[in-house]
Order: sequence, then C-alpha cells, then structure tokens
Amino acid sequence: MESVKPVSPRPRIEGQGTPEAEWESSSWLGALPTREAHSVLQDARRLVIVSPHPDDEVLGCGGLMQAAARLGADVHVISVTDGEACYPDQPLWPAARLRDARRHELATAMRELGLDATHVTLLGLPDGGVSLREAELVTLLVAQLLPGDLVLGPWVHDAHPDHEATGRATLEAATARGVRALQYPVWAWHWMDPHTTMGPWRVASRVALCDASMSRKQQAMRAFATQMGAVDGLDCAPILPDHVTARFKRPYEVLIG
Repeated sequence: MESVKPVSPRPRIEGQGTPEAEWESSSWLGALPTREAHSVLQDARRLVIVSPHPDDEVLGCGGLMQAAARLGADVHVISVTDGEACYPDQPLWPAARLRDARRHELATAMRELGLDATHVTLLGLPDGGVSLREAELVTLLVAQLLPGDLVLGPWVHDAHPDHEATGRATLEAATARGVRALQYPVWAWHWMDPHTTMGPWRVASRVALCDASMSRKQQAMRAFATQMGAVDGLDCAPILPDHVTARFKRPYEVLIG
C-alpha cells in the first residue's frame, strides 16, 4: 500500500495536462505488470470503492467494478461528497442543483455498470472541504467496512486535496478494520511525467479490461453530463473535456499497492 511521494514542487492541476498520446508511448507505464480482474479480487467478499466525488469511482475503477459485478462479487461505492462545488461561478448551476444532478448521474452510471443505487452510500461531506473533515471520514469509513472487503481509495498523492484526504482516510480505515486496501490515480494522469525512466510507485499493476467491461465503463462515464458540459446553461469549460476522458478509455486501469 505504500507509495512514493511525487517530486517537489508540488504538482498542480492546471492547463490541459499530459496528452493521452504521450501516455501511449510511456515505457514505465507499459512495463507495469498486468493482472486480470479476478486475481485482483482474489477472495474478497466485497469490492468497496471510496470516491471523493461522483465520477471518480467510474473514471478510476469503473472497469473493475463492472468486471466484479459480472463475476458475481458484491460491489459498493462510498461517495464522500456530492461534487456540488465544481462550478462555483455558474449562476444556472448552484450547489443545490449540482448536488441533485450529480447524485442522479451517479445512480445512472451505476445502472450502466449493471448495478443500482442500492450499491451506493452517500456521505454528503462538503466538496472541497474533505481535508477539514478527515478524522470524521475515517470514522464513517470504519463503520462501513466489513471483514473480507477489498477497499479502493484514491491515490494519496493525486494532487487534488479532496482526493488525497479521501485516500489517507481510506488507508487509515482499512488498517483499523484489518481489510486489504489499494489505491487508484485519477488526476495524477494530468500532471505525471510519462517519459521518466521509472514511475512514481513502488508497487502498481495494470488491471486488464475485457471489451465488455470497457464498453460498460465508457457508457457509465457518459452518464456524468454535468462534468462533460453536455447540459444547458454551463458557460465555462467542463471538468471532463475530451482530452481528459481520453485517459480513462484505456483497456486497463492502474491500481497502486
């Protein structure tokens, strides 16, 4: 579960980030060992995805979630925030409207993966303020985790403060409950260097996705219309334009640990 800290200065999520074409030629990414979904799940009674915002679970782990459901494993998502602060300067999309929309989008995405809203726990912590409620989040997660779970949280150095706080809380809760934990990157693909001689993780692997899992994941991604700008009244660039979603249409997902 231990991972290498990114080099200083602290990475920033700005601009268009690293194009997917550069990741396609990354030698260190291509050299990561590949595992099948069933080997990741092993004897886990339940796959639990802890997501800082609605869409992170699908972007980072949607293929594995769909594969787990197809293999008959129980799958559960813990959505830490409702992502209501993503467009603070958009008068037609205030926080209350975004909260309702993103909860609905998450439920739709789960259905696309062969699941439903009963597989989701909404914690409702404030978007952008998870680090201020980190101790509370640990307590909430400990109460949700069960013996035999495999729990996935965002990488603790993902560069988004909500992601990092959620990742730390997930690892702490997993340790307290004695369950296996792995991490998944989301925004790291935006700022990491694909051309270094080695990646930033001591232990990581690529989880191969079959065509069916890839297709269902991409359908689930499209459910997040507010993040892709496919809604009326959004007068700014969306959070997930095409050059960002391209990073999550790969035939594999990366897990750390």
